[in-house]
Formats: sequence, structure tokens, C-alpha cells
Amino acid sequence: MYRIGELAKVCEVKTDTLRFYEKHGLLAPSSRTESGYRIYTQTDADRLRFILRAKAVGFTLAEISELLSIELDKANWACADVKGLVDDKLSHVEQKIAELERFRRSLSSLSQACCGGPESAEHCSILEALETNCDQIRCENHRHDAKQAHKQ
Repeated sequence: MYRIGELAKVCEVKTDTLRFYEKHGLLAPSSRTESGYRIYTQTDADRLRFILRAKAVGFTLAEISELLSIELDKANWACADVKGLVDDKLSHVEQKIAELERFRRSLSSLSQACCGGPESAEHCSILEALETNCDQIRCENHRHDAKQAHKQ
């Protein structure tokens, strides 16, 4: 049996983290003492470790909640269901990496176009590019957003 501070220490998190997970329905104390202290069991500690590992690989709270519901009812789920969740997350991460790579290329182009000198910014190539020509800085996302808005 653990009190909140003890469980936090064992799992190397802050007590606020436990309260946060409790608030979002991911973790609940097994019981409370007469004076209102939260009491956690080893099962609760295992659940917290599951949550922390899922968070460490990038799952959101909603996704962790879904994984926990599968974990609690494994017999009624297939491995394919879990793999599907992981594959969806992987696809999302790959899309985010591609987006960040586009940002990196665009920022690199902007940086390389600027002399970075002590002169006035009145003729700064970065500001000029941002003011006048979105194509120079590869605003792919803005074009994509415009296409999506046009479709609706």
C-alpha cells in the first residue's frame, strides 16, 4: 500500500502528476484513509508505470485511456486492435516529422539568405521574404490549408 507521496517517489513522478492522471480518469486510488489520504495498491503502481511508459513513447492521454481499457479487457480485444492504435500513432509521428523537416528547410533557407549583420533591418532579407513571397519560404502548410478550406 502506498500513499500518494510514496507512489510518486517509487515511480519518480510528482504528486501533482498523480493528481493530474486521477483528474483525467487514468488512475484512481484504490481507497482513502479515514482522514482522506489516497491509498494506492501494487496494481495501481503497475497501472501508473503503464501510463508513464505509454506517455514516454508519445501517446496522448486519450490514447492511453484507450490502451488502458484494452489492457483491462484483453480477452475481448485482438492484437490487431492494439497494433492498429500503434500504427496510427506511428503514421501521425511520421507526418509530424515530415512537417518539422519542411519547417527546418524553410528556416534554414531564411537564415542563409540573411547576412546577419549589424545594419538596420529595413532591408532584411528574412523580413522581405516573409512580407512578400511565401513561395520563397515554402509555405506548404498554408497551401494545404487553403485547399482544405476551398473543398469545404
